[in-house]
Amino acid sequence: MERRTFLQSITSVVGSTAIAGQLPANTPEARLRFDANGETVRDSIRYRKLGKTGESVSCLGVGGYHLGLTKDEGEAIRIVHKALDSGINFLDNCWDYHEGLSELRMGKALQNGYRKKAFLMTKIDGRTKAAASKQIDQCLLRLRTDVIDLLQHHEMIRMEDADRVFAEGGAQEAVEAAKKAGKIRFIGFTGHKDPAVHLRTLEVAKENGFRFDAVQMPLNILDAHFRSFERGVLPVLVKEQIGVLGMKAIASGTIVDSKTATALECLQYALTLPTSVVITGMETMERLDQALKLAKDFKPLTEDEIKTLLAKSAKAAAKGTFEKFKTGIKHDSTATHPDWLG
Repeated sequence: MERRTFLQSITSVVGSTAIAGQLPANTPEARLRFDANGETVRDSIRYRKLGKTGESVSCLGVGGYHLGLTKDEGEAIRIVHKALDSGINFLDNCWDYHEGLSELRMGKALQNGYRKKAFLMTKIDGRTKAAASKQIDQCLLRLRTDVIDLLQHHEMIRMEDADRVFAEGGAQEAVEAAKKAGKIRFIGFTGHKDPAVHLRTLEVAKENGFRFDAVQMPLNILDAHFRSFERGVLPVLVKEQIGVLGMKAIASGTIVDSKTATALECLQYALTLPTSVVITGMETMERLDQALKLAKDFKPLTEDEIKTLLAKSAKAAAKGTFEKFKTGIKHDSTATHPDWLG
C-alpha cells in the first residue's frame, strides 16, 4: 500500500473506532510496514527521520540499561566509542538505570569530542515539577553535557500518569522550562504496559496543546498479537509524524526464549516496521558487532516472511507469557520505587 493511500485510509478508520487510534486487529490498515521514504545511508549505516524534528538517527540505537550490566566500565566506554565511530549515533539512557551508573558511564564515554557524534536521549521518572527538575539536572551532570537531545517521561504505565505530568505543578512544566533554558531539545515519553495508556497520554497532551516529538514502546513479533502497540499506537504516530522508538525487540532474550524466532529475526521484524530507531542491548563487543552488521545489511522482511513469523508466534504470545513487562510489575521500576515519582 502506498504511504499516501495508507494515511487516507487510516484517517477514516481511526475516526470510526471507540478509542482513537485503536485499529481493528485484522484490517490491512492495522499492519503498517517498512517505508524507505526518508531513509538515507551514510558509511553503510542506515539513518531514518525522527518524526518532524529534522533529525536523522541510526536505525539501531545503543540501549543504556545494558551498558550498566557490563562488569568492566572501560569495556562499556569502548562499546559506546566503537558504536559512534561506526555510525550508530542514537544513545538511550535513563535517570534510574542502575542508580545512575549507566548515565555516569555514558557521560565518560562522551568526552573528547564524542558528544558531537551522538544523538543523546535519556528519561526521567518524576511526575511533579520539583522531582522532574531535580532529575533533569542530575542527568545533565552525570552525562557531562549542557544539552540532552531528547528527554522522555519514563514509564507512562498508568492511566493517570499523563494527568499527573500535565497537571499544574506537574513534570511537564519542568521539562518545558528546561527546553526554554536550552537544556533539552526535544520531548517524548515511554511506556511498556498497555497501548491504551499511550493513547491516553497522547490525548491528554493534545488537550493541553502539546505535541510530543517521539514516543517509545515495545515492538516485537509477540506484541503483534497481545496488547499490541504495533496495531494500536504505531499507526497514530505515523499519521501524526511523531518519531517512533522501538524497544524490547528481543526483551533481553525472553522473546527468543519463546522459540518462535531468532534474535536476528526479532530485530529484522522491528526494523521492518516504520520505526525511527530500534533500541537494543549492546553490552558486549560481540553484540555491538552483530548490531553493526544488521544496520549495514538490513533488508525489510517480505510479507511472506512476516506471515510465517506471526503464525509461529501466535500461540506463544497468548496471555503475555513472554512479555512480562506488560502483565507483571517486575519491570515497573516506579512501582517498586514510588518515591521517584515525587
